[in-house]
Amino acid sequence: MKPATSSRPTLWLVFGVILAIANWTGLLEAQTVSASAGDLVRQTVENELKSNNGAAKFMFRDQKETLHGSQTKLIVETTEATAGMLLAIDGKPLTLEQRQAEEGRLERLARDREELRKKQKTEKEDADRTMRMVKALPEAFLYERDGVEMGRLGIGAPGDELVRLRFRPNPEYDPPSRTEQVLAGMQGYILIDAGKHRVAKIDGTLVKDVAFGWGILGHLDKGGRFVVEQGQVGDGDWEITRMNLAFTGRIFLFKSLNIKTNEAFTDFRAVPPNLTFAQGVELLKKQSAELAENLPHGAASAK
Repeated sequence: MKPATSSRPTLWLVFGVILAIANWTGLLEAQTVSASAGDLVRQTVENELKSNNGAAKFMFRDQKETLHGSQTKLIVETTEATAGMLLAIDGKPLTLEQRQAEEGRLERLARDREELRKKQKTEKEDADRTMRMVKALPEAFLYERDGVEMGRLGIGAPGDELVRLRFRPNPEYDPPSRTEQVLAGMQGYILIDAGKHRVAKIDGTLVKDVAFGWGILGHLDKGGRFVVEQGQVGDGDWEITRMNLAFTGRIFLFKSLNIKTNEAFTDFRAVPPNLTFAQGVELLKKQSAELAENLPHGAASAK
């Protein structure tokens, strides 16, 4: 699983989240029946961390809904950073002028090495936080088997059996930093493909308020929830396909926090693994122009 970048999951409220577990049937079950749920979590987390280092890169569509409206973007992963081009706002395609402004913004970013380095730094910091969260999962929760489900489009691999595990906070877990602290107040369930050791879904809810820095730095309210889904998108590669976040709280005692986003990632297409940021921008421009040409006459140029 790839962590959230600045354009896709800010994986996850500021928190990167993906984990794992399992059980299996038939021959595989006979091979793993003695393994504890905790062992299965560790095995899957190890595999997710290894899979994150894969060289596969994709272009895909990102549709995000927030309290302020919706945006649709076309995203491409490159060797330098992730590039994203806005396609529509509140379901309405960009005008010609808006498309030209988007292209100009990306072209300037591709030429500005300092700004590109800042973007790389931000994405790396997001990825590092995600990895810390992932590594904490085997110790942060207690797991209990809770049946099976079948994989479907966007959740695992269609037709594969997914093991469902419920999780709750481990009372003996001591978060090493604020990054992992949110885990101490969360419970829910996760689905994994035990044969592939991949996470297909995680659904977590805060069962208590979680304070940071004794409440001075802020807190998240009880009832906050996140849902992350991951699926196979071709040739054995797995990508995040959906992320929903709903959290309220406060930052630094006085500033209210109200996050509500629903984000879907679709239409994954492989791109060259050595694609540079500048090449990615050209690919986005070409694809955006093709999409605009296929719109009903006048829709792309209407103001």
